[in-house]
Amino acid sequence: MKEYVLSLDQGTTSTRACVFDRAGKLLYKSQREIKQYYPSSGWVEHDPEEIFSGAVSVIKDVLEKNGLTPSDIAAMGITNQRETVVVWEKATGKPIYNAVVWQCRRTALFMEKLKNSEKEAVIYSKTGLMCDAYFSASKIKWILDFVPNARERARKGELLAGTVDSFLLYRLTGLKVHATDYTNASRTMLYNIHTMEWDKDLTALFDVPENILPEVKPSGFDYGVTDKSLFGEEIRICALVGDQQSALFGQRCWNKGDIKNTYGTGCFLLMNTGSVAVESTRGLVTSLAAGTLDKPDYVLEGSVFVGGAVVQWLRDEMKLISTAAESEKLARSVDDCGGVYFVPAFVGLGAPHWDQSARGLITGITRGTRREHIVRAALEAIAYQVFDVLHAMERDLKEDVTALNVDGGASANDFLMQFQADILFADVMRPEIIETTALGAAYLAGLVCGFFESREHIGKTCGFKVFKPSVPEAKRREMLLGWEEAIARTKAR
Repeated sequence: MKEYVLSLDQGTTSTRACVFDRAGKLLYKSQREIKQYYPSSGWVEHDPEEIFSGAVSVIKDVLEKNGLTPSDIAAMGITNQRETVVVWEKATGKPIYNAVVWQCRRTALFMEKLKNSEKEAVIYSKTGLMCDAYFSASKIKWILDFVPNARERARKGELLAGTVDSFLLYRLTGLKVHATDYTNASRTMLYNIHTMEWDKDLTALFDVPENILPEVKPSGFDYGVTDKSLFGEEIRICALVGDQQSALFGQRCWNKGDIKNTYGTGCFLLMNTGSVAVESTRGLVTSLAAGTLDKPDYVLEGSVFVGGAVVQWLRDEMKLISTAAESEKLARSVDDCGGVYFVPAFVGLGAPHWDQSARGLITGITRGTRREHIVRAALEAIAYQVFDVLHAMERDLKEDVTALNVDGGASANDFLMQFQADILFADVMRPEIIETTALGAAYLAGLVCGFFESREHIGKTCGFKVFKPSVPEAKRREMLLGWEEAIARTKAR
């Protein structure tokens, strides 16, 4: 009897393998960090071989350390950092260049030109995406332009390209399956979210040969099995899903109007809009939701490029804290931020501003400013950025949001969650299990293989901790005005 489902969560800063039972309870976990490469200002890369070896390593580790074998696993789901791309050799699976990460800004100038052309409206109408280097298409184009003979090899069928999920699937299946799912495809800027196919106008615009792109399937789908040589036995792969849509699914946001925010390296606010592809006038994007059907729901999304990453910056680059957990203690040690505002636009501003040239700014510093104020301002900045996205979403939909589901590593910070509730003037609901990204992939894989009988039979999260707004409205407005001024200064650099 197969009693578990496994989720491979390949994120921006780490790769994790998580084992869940039939109640959706996380039993075991193994994690391995991913090295970040910054070859030039604003550039971000990963080593695809490290991503693959790390994936194999954490799966082996979580099985061996807990006395499990592949025969105990009903199926595996893969969830991944979106927009990050790899180009590799079809015959060997070896990458021809490092993975270009979603945060990377190397193609910003090219995308800025498109943004200021008649192509912008065409791209948005087909993909629901803004013209920004964030998305995958210009990254694939850059690799094919930069690596000698790459485009010629691609046209000959010698190369393949895709997001991280498709690279992992290809390698894990022993070079047998080249596929992706709707959620990842919808973030490439090459996929038409209305006709549900790779768009020939867009592949021509970015000069990406369509033959190198993966076949697109539902997120929950029987994608094949792992090569027997990797784990001794085969493991069925029954889900591929972009991390944010996986978190939406893991939060059980299956109905129109359901909304969640994930606090990871960045922050990602997604609302299920059902069968309607909402066209935003406020800088939000439209993508596809996770599911097991050929016609998935749509989501309205706003992405914040730097969320939890600002805490890593405080720890690793500035040495202002020793651990991420220390940030909460320091933030609570002062009554307020002392007039300091921190806009962590390390790689530009995402939704709803979409300013590729913006860079980080700390304003309001006086002689009395201490590290505690800067640390607190950094945490507050995460919440302010989420407010900007949610406020844009409310204006697009012409309705107020009264509750927000949250998850991700930084959601464990009680100070941040309370400040988020205060600044949103809405309840913030944190589930007892915050590993909802991994859980979503496990749910999808389990539904496909029959481990879970139906959505209705999936065990509900045990409960939520609810953070309610507690700041007077006048104080809230004062803080938001200070944030707006800081954003204006950042854009005016």
